[in-house]
Amino acid sequence: MRTTIRMHDDLLIEVKAAAASSGQTLTAFIEDALRRRLDARRCAGPGNVPALPVFLGDGLLPGVDLDDAAALADLMESDHTAGT
Repeated sequence: MRTTIRMHDDLLIEVKAAAASSGQTLTAFIEDALRRRLDARRCAGPGNVPALPVFLGDGLLPGVDLDDAAALADLMESDHTAGT
């Protein structure tokens, strides 16, 4: 299929040079870049969150919510001052 896209002149010059240096046509280079971008979006979806490593424990303590920065700061400060 043929289509027309608008691109800033400086970007087009850079893309043409990159395509030529990689031995690809402009069309093949743009298609490859778009496929990579779409693949990255698919892999970064909410269902593909990597498991974080846990060291010396079984994960978060009960009641710890990493999405609540204020509560997390309060919890860390209370643990820090409890030992002094």
